[in-house]
Amino acid sequence: MQGVSKAFVRDDAREEEHDIAEPKPLEAQGRNYVSPAGYARLEAELRQLVQGERPAVVQAVAAAAANGDRSENADYLYGKRRLREIDRRVRFLVRRLEAAQIVHSAGRDTGQVFFGATVAVATATGERRRLTIVGIDEADPARGRVSWISPVARALFKARRGDTVTLRAPGGTETLEVLDVRYDPID
Repeated sequence: MQGVSKAFVRDDAREEEHDIAEPKPLEAQGRNYVSPAGYARLEAELRQLVQGERPAVVQAVAAAAANGDRSENADYLYGKRRLREIDRRVRFLVRRLEAAQIVHSAGRDTGQVFFGATVAVATATGERRRLTIVGIDEADPARGRVSWISPVARALFKARRGDTVTLRAPGGTETLEVLDVRYDPID
């Protein structure tokens, strides 16, 4: 846009250049399995954005717009950008919640690994890990929570205590022995 005065450029046209891409659509044929606690967290985030953060940002943008020249008003430009980010996240959360299938697995009485299972495994080197199979939006590897579509969860599905499974991951192949399968409440 060289040579064009800023006065003739729409604010939102310049701002759209900085938009980040929408989150990728649901994987695994549109299924969005989620624990009751995970669903509650998504709902709480949506409620906080819609009822708390968005109205505050709208008010800040309106106040900044009242200051006059919007083309060089940092508060206005930042506020508009933040509003787009909030709206994008709201749309994403609404889609995720609409596609959610809540799985109540706590207390399940089965020795097989399914969604919601907490599985104790041992590697060939003797390293022990505890993994909980959760929804895509709940995955947190640092806490031992893996998505139900992850390679390790897929390798463990339908395994029982004492079974040995082969994990084929981008880092190579690994053998895991299933030591224990429990269905504890997921917080």
